[in-house]
Amino acid sequence: MGDRRFVAAGGAGEFWTEERCFITELHNCDASPEASLAVARVEPGVTTQLHALDGVTERYIVRRGEGLLEVDGARQPMKAGDQFVIPAGAAQRIANTGPDDLEFYCLCTPRFFPASYRDLEA
Repeated sequence: MGDRRFVAAGGAGEFWTEERCFITELHNCDASPEASLAVARVEPGVTTQLHALDGVTERYIVRRGEGLLEVDGARQPMKAGDQFVIPAGAAQRIANTGPDDLEFYCLCTPRFFPASYRDLEA
C-alpha cells in the first residue's frame, strides 16, 4: 500500500543492554519522531546503570514487579500500575527489589536515540 504512517512489525525481540536490563522496542521509527515506546525488564536483585537521557523526557509505567526508582538522588518505590515522569537530563536508575522480574514501559519524547544516552557511572 505504501502508506508512510504504517509501521510493519520489526521482530527484533528482546535484547540485553549495557544498562544491565533487557529491552524490547515496541515503537521507535522515522514515521514517529515525536515518541518511542519500549518495555524494559530488570532481573531480581539488579540495579540499572546510573544514566541520563539528554533532550529526552522518559515516562516509566510499571506493568509487573516492584522496584526502587532513583531520579536526581530522590528515591521512589514503584509497583505495578505506578507511573513516573523523568525529566530530560535527570540522573536515573531503577533497582528491582522484588523476587520476580520488574517490567515497565518506557515512553520517550522525543523518540529515544542511543546518542541521547549518557552513562553517569563511567
